[in-house]
Amino acid sequence: MKKIPLLLAALAFQFQGAYAQQSVQTNNDDVILHSWCWSFNTIRENMKDIAEAGYTVIQTSPAQHCVTEVSRDKGGGNQLFGKGKWYYHYQPTDWKIGNYNVGTRDDLVALCREADKYGIRIIVDVLPNHTALNDCQVEDALDAAVGGHDNLYHKAGFDEIKDYNDRLQCTTGQMGGLPDVNTENPDFQHYYMTYVNDLISCGVRGFRYDTAKHIGLPSDPKDPKATQNDFWEVATGKKAVKGLTLSMPREDLFIYGEVLQDRNVKEAEYADAIGAVTASSMGWCIRYALEGNEWKKDEIATYCHPAKPSQLITWVESHDTYCNAHESAHLTDAQIRMGWVFITARQYGVPLFYSRPDGSSPENVWGNNIIGKKGNDAFKHPEVAAVNKFRKAMHGQPEMLVYSDNGKVVEVARGKKGVALLNISSEPQTISLATSLPNGKYKDEVSGKMFSVKKGILKGTLSPLTSYILVKK
Repeated sequence: MKKIPLLLAALAFQFQGAYAQQSVQTNNDDVILHSWCWSFNTIRENMKDIAEAGYTVIQTSPAQHCVTEVSRDKGGGNQLFGKGKWYYHYQPTDWKIGNYNVGTRDDLVALCREADKYGIRIIVDVLPNHTALNDCQVEDALDAAVGGHDNLYHKAGFDEIKDYNDRLQCTTGQMGGLPDVNTENPDFQHYYMTYVNDLISCGVRGFRYDTAKHIGLPSDPKDPKATQNDFWEVATGKKAVKGLTLSMPREDLFIYGEVLQDRNVKEAEYADAIGAVTASSMGWCIRYALEGNEWKKDEIATYCHPAKPSQLITWVESHDTYCNAHESAHLTDAQIRMGWVFITARQYGVPLFYSRPDGSSPENVWGNNIIGKKGNDAFKHPEVAAVNKFRKAMHGQPEMLVYSDNGKVVEVARGKKGVALLNISSEPQTISLATSLPNGKYKDEVSGKMFSVKKGILKGTLSPLTSYILVKK
């Protein structure tokens, strides 16, 4: 493993200072729980635990009408993978509230009311980019609203994307068999915004835009059916469509786009258009380190992204990295927890914790395999809760990143106020690291283990795959 000099600490501090001057929404204290495949009622029933674990935002699964059966699966089941399948709710049939996974509109209203009692915002995963694989399952009301079935799709909406780095193909073509919606059609925009405003009227206070990079920006080439690429202006309330606009000011809503990083993706432009986007490459870099490889320190220091750090949603894994090719499913909950402590202790980026299925393990990725039920208890592990609360307590404190020479221990120092330590190895590690903490003795918030600081050097021993939160009292 490559040795990493402590000089990085000073460099990281300088990087963050530069970003702080650029940021609009600096020092964001939010922490998101992705309650993946939990029903609205299940989330509501677990609200106290979620709040006590320090989350401020809950992201739900998609809420619109969706398919319940496909070819060779006649439906009738409630399994994450089997009869029911989690990805059915990513196949819209209409943009109206309610489906077999999350529940009804009344359930959503009850959830939002309960969340409000705890000061938690509910955001909903929305997906205007495509419809069900079988477009015959689209409901008549949707076809009628957009001026007929043909008007629902781009000209090339049934042509599979062959080159994802070709912007016209990427924003107007069929992705993975999912027909591409004509998001520039004003009739569709009006219909979709009616759905968004209904969610807001239920108490929803934000949205995660699925497959956002497949919806064109103003600078992108236009579909032959479109006169302008104005979807994001409409979706973020900058522009009305047929007299209808976002029913709440954009600044009062938590909105971000799933913009997976790749060649020729306009990452910074999407961040400015939507407000926030996903830092998917950073998640890969962290998983790479957790697998026993080196920390890509220079990339991680700048969040592996060209946009401002205050515009980023960070994660260790997402539901896609866990479910699709299971690229992150081999990591244990303890390994994921170490990555989580790292991203959550940092000054910028809003961290999102993906809730894995209940009963799951690297050997059994689907666990108990029931849609609508709570995920496993990893979301409220004491170390997770401790760093969630640390994030809020460190508001406004500049960060400094320090790595042990062998790369197995990482320190995230927040000014002179606190430190998060994490050992990503399966062996104990004794450290002697530069720190910004004042001289003194420090007790970990979870285990009570003691560490000491003398003349700017933090010393102590870390157990395998364990994190520590040290705060100046």
